[in-house]
Amino acid sequence: MLKKICKLYIFIIVFAASSCIYSQQITKREFRGAWIHTIDNKFIKDMSSSQVKNMFIRILDSLKEAGCNSVIFQVRPSADAFYPSKLEPWSRYLTGVQGRAPKPYWDPLAFMIKESHKRGMELEAWCNPYRVTLNEKDTLCRSHVYFRKKGMFVRYGKQILFNPAEPAARRFVTSVIADIVSRYDIDAIHFDDYFYPYPVRGEDFPDDAAFKKYATGQGFSCDQKADWRRYNVELLIKEIHDTIRAIKPWVRFGISPFGVYRNKKDTPDGSGSDTHAFSCYDKLFADVPEWARKGYIDYIAPQLYWRIGHPAADYATLIKWWNKSDFPGQLYIGQSISTFSARDLENPSTTQMAAKMKLERELPYVDGNIWWPGWDICKNVNHIADSLILKYQRYPALVPAYKELDSIPPDAVRSFKKRRHYIRWSTYEKDEHDPMQKARFFAVYCFPKGAPMDISNPKYLLEVTDRHEFDVVKENKNHGAGCRYEVTVIDRCWNESKPSKPLWF
Repeated sequence: MLKKICKLYIFIIVFAASSCIYSQQITKREFRGAWIHTIDNKFIKDMSSSQVKNMFIRILDSLKEAGCNSVIFQVRPSADAFYPSKLEPWSRYLTGVQGRAPKPYWDPLAFMIKESHKRGMELEAWCNPYRVTLNEKDTLCRSHVYFRKKGMFVRYGKQILFNPAEPAARRFVTSVIADIVSRYDIDAIHFDDYFYPYPVRGEDFPDDAAFKKYATGQGFSCDQKADWRRYNVELLIKEIHDTIRAIKPWVRFGISPFGVYRNKKDTPDGSGSDTHAFSCYDKLFADVPEWARKGYIDYIAPQLYWRIGHPAADYATLIKWWNKSDFPGQLYIGQSISTFSARDLENPSTTQMAAKMKLERELPYVDGNIWWPGWDICKNVNHIADSLILKYQRYPALVPAYKELDSIPPDAVRSFKKRRHYIRWSTYEKDEHDPMQKARFFAVYCFPKGAPMDISNPKYLLEVTDRHEFDVVKENKNHGAGCRYEVTVIDRCWNESKPSKPLWF
């Protein structure tokens, strides 16, 4: 036990010593997401509703402490739901049996939205578009749409999937997304890397009948099945984009594809990455960059789950390729926490975390990270939480603004007053009725005595909150005489208002 304490003490000292040097590289705007997956869950189904709530609160507290500002919560793992739905049944990963409601009854999605926003973090609803079952052991409840409209589905390998070529399947999936966006105050819809399924050895995807039925009318010849499959997925992405925009134009749509788009050897013009790996374009039939170019998605978060120096898919090669391509929208990097324990190539006495973060922060078109899996931050796997808290995410950060959706900053706060050890503020009533200008969060800045009042400096950003008050004594451990505070308004697209007048203590 003493040895563990000593190792942790040394770790903290080293990070504290280097934090001042590294702090200049920390930016005030950076996406810091965490994936909270529910698929194939082994423990939630055996927990009571209160136990699950308490567990989610612990993970959200851990993410907040580690400097994260976005939670990507898996709410539709396999054509089922972590929320009450008239379209799809309750998830087996919540209660153990598909279609069984939680007892006592509660709504996990609504709970996570409220608790995330309470902590100044946004909540993205993570959905899988096509998966219906994970393996042959999964049983579907009798109310599942599969039993009413079997023509929308195919069996492939050990799974049942929506058939991407069927218009009815696209309409149904889009209706599920529309239902979520309409009923819940989410900040984004998120899809990961599963489009056409990962190939099963020795088995072709069973879409010959659909190809014969639809391809010619859609302009594809008999030798263009791969292009036709990519066309099918793009139709769904466009339909979902258009549906989201029609319902709530501030809700974003993001995709996290497999990290290799195309290999250089597979591209006639040599535009692919210098890799030798599976690719999402050729194997999953997902042309994600094309969706970005057409404005169908608001961000790309490629899953770069390899180490620097990997022979087939080198992390450094891939992050530079995605950065150089500079696709429209924002670019976040999907980071696998497990790979951060790999030895640094130039200094094997340390890990690759510093080298990876240096790349992420120095490349001009990379806007942040999404950590996989978010649960590991709570568990502090490979000291990831220590690293984020003490060094890489030691100050809060605002999500980069989605200027393509809304570039107008909200009005500053209407009033800003102090009473004893509280600061309190209000907003203009007209802004509360304008969904694009309505305050999502407030940013609280603290400037110690003698410090310049510069809200662009991340070290002065103290807190992001959805409340209209702040306890400077309880919530600011560095509060002291001469501290000055300012507050700004953050709208739904992360535009920031001008600062309030300062208050002195």
